[in-house]
Amino acid sequence: QVQLVESGGGLVQAGGSLTLSCEASGRTSSTHCAGWFRQAPGNAREFVGAIGRSGGITYYADPVKGRFTISRDNAKNTVYLQMNSLKPEDTAVYLCAAQGSGKQLSREWAYDYWGQGTQVTVSS
Repeated sequence: QVQLVESGGGLVQAGGSLTLSCEASGRTSSTHCAGWFRQAPGNAREFVGAIGRSGGITYYADPVKGRFTISRDNAKNTVYLQMNSLKPEDTAVYLCAAQGSGKQLSREWAYDYWGQGTQVTVSS
């Protein structure tokens, strides 16, 4: 079992930055790939990005490419989502997830463990 807890959300003006953290406990997090998803009110959950076990490989959804960066510190069992140049349309609950297969990292159903989420609100 892996437990995930997100933090770092908040209210920020458009153009600003936030860094979200996702701390894992339980089984060693370095054995799992990690993903970030987001869900705005009335919308389906959507893929934001993912990172491989060692942190050497990252993937991003087109709407966030060039603005968001995912990294991880396996010694701290923590994955980060650095968000720059935030836009009002980035407003959502951001959730981190973990999975062991290393496959289909953009697919919600491929993840075994989920955090509760942290709210990010971007004002215009």
